[in-house]
Amino acid sequence: MRADATRPIGVFDSGVGGLTVVRALMERLPLESIVYFGDTARVPYGVKSVATIEHFTGQITDFLLQQDVKMLIVACNTMAAVAAHVVAERAGGIPVINVIEAGAQAAVAASPAGRIGVIGTPTTINSNAYAVRMHALDSGVRVYSQACPLFVPLVEEGWLEHPVTRMTAQEYLRPVLAEEVDSLVLGCTHYPLLKPLLRDVVGEGVRLIDSAVTTAELAARCLHAEGLAHVGRRPASYRYVVTDVPLRFQTIGERFLGRSLGLVERIDW
Repeated sequence: MRADATRPIGVFDSGVGGLTVVRALMERLPLESIVYFGDTARVPYGVKSVATIEHFTGQITDFLLQQDVKMLIVACNTMAAVAAHVVAERAGGIPVINVIEAGAQAAVAASPAGRIGVIGTPTTINSNAYAVRMHALDSGVRVYSQACPLFVPLVEEGWLEHPVTRMTAQEYLRPVLAEEVDSLVLGCTHYPLLKPLLRDVVGEGVRLIDSAVTTAELAARCLHAEGLAHVGRRPASYRYVVTDVPLRFQTIGERFLGRSLGLVERIDW
């Protein structure tokens, strides 16, 4: 273990959704400390230009590097789709992983028939980032993508088992399921909260690829490979940094995290 292995992992997202990745990291890597950054003042990113997303992503990357993190995790699919190169350019020798890379690797490995469905926000789906990465890993796979713009507001409303959410999922997934996919990538960090409902909709024959869980697994492999895994007895610490603290953030954040957030820090750019 290298001497700097006690440093925290930096995780960032445009808002609250990346807390599902933090939750998966806590479960998979309970000894690792984490600094989470959510750009809650400027969310959503999906309606912004590529140049603006790149600029915001650079700002957040620089902030986390100042916190002396040992790894950067891009937990926002939109950032990963259009600005992953910005993070890589600024990170220096620090390992960088993102939800798209993790999801693509897991989907290709888990799809024996090579028929993969991807659901995500319109920006992520329109970027074609998942399909491009999957085809780079295995040129023979077939990828069927579907934008699901209503899922994020339904999740943030807490309608995880609501009949409206179920009907919406059935409509969105009908064309994807018609292609007889054998796996479905949940290409948005909000979507893991819908897993029980989506499992009912797609049936047992389709494997759900949880972007949060696959990212935590990739992070674990990377830390061990780099000699950066924390194996000591010091308990993990968690920081949550945001650019705005709206009233609903605490409630939504704790739903995503599955535990109390505790103190949330707010910074001004």
